[in-house]
Formats: sequence, structure tokens, C-alpha cells
Amino acid sequence: MPACSSASRRTVLRGAAAAPVAGLALAACSAPDDDGSSASAATEAVDLGKESEVAKGGAKLYRDHNVVVSRDQDGGLKAYSTICTHAGCPINKLEGTTLICPCHGSRFDAVTGKVVAAPATEPLTELAVKATDGRIVAGPAN
Repeated sequence: MPACSSASRRTVLRGAAAAPVAGLALAACSAPDDDGSSASAATEAVDLGKESEVAKGGAKLYRDHNVVVSRDQDGGLKAYSTICTHAGCPINKLEGTTLICPCHGSRFDAVTGKVVAAPATEPLTELAVKATDGRIVAGPAN
């Protein structure tokens, strides 16, 4: 068999072997499916923990619930979904009051939900939040 046919076959086999891996990479960056297979924001009210865990002027990331809660200097609470609006990835990093998406590097202000660095262009989804009996409870906006 000529060398050029063998090289072509090798190229085709390499491409066939790489295709499933490329498909997995693309699936990991895609938006959530209708069947809910990707991470999602809170769909019902959830107790996040002690109110004292969120300092004035600070924020706390609740990875298990895909929620970030911030407190302004007056003590008011705000909560946002931590599902990136760019590709639906769960945000897992909070530096100060800046959320950082691991998928493509979008950055969000945890106090306002606004985008501070692309590729995301839409703000995070705001959630209802309240403090009841010293506990933070957050859920979908009414």
C-alpha cells in the first residue's frame, strides 16, 4: 500500500478518535438543556445558612445552591443566580465581590449582578432573598 494512502487513513482515524472528545468539550460549554441536565438556579426557596455569614459590604458564594448573596453597608441583602448568562456554566469562584466563571472568564459584580468582563453580556438573574430568624433564605424572584 502506498505511503500516501496510509497517511490519509491515519488522518481519518485521528479525526474520528478526536470527534467524540470535541463533542464533549462543546457540550460542556453549551447552555442548559430543557431536561435540566446542566446546573440550574434555585427553583424554590432554600435556607442558605446564618445571616451573620455575609458581612456588610461583602458577599458569600453558595456553590451547592448556585447562589451568591451580598450585603450592602446598610445591611440590605441581594441574591443572584450564579449560572453564567454566557454559556450556562455554574460560577464557582468569588474574589472579594467579583464572581468569575470558570468556562470562559466572564466576571460579574456580586452586589449588582452586572457583567464586569465579557464574554457574558447579560446580568445575572436576581433572586428573592430575606433574613428570617437569623437565617438567609433565597429563591426565585416573585
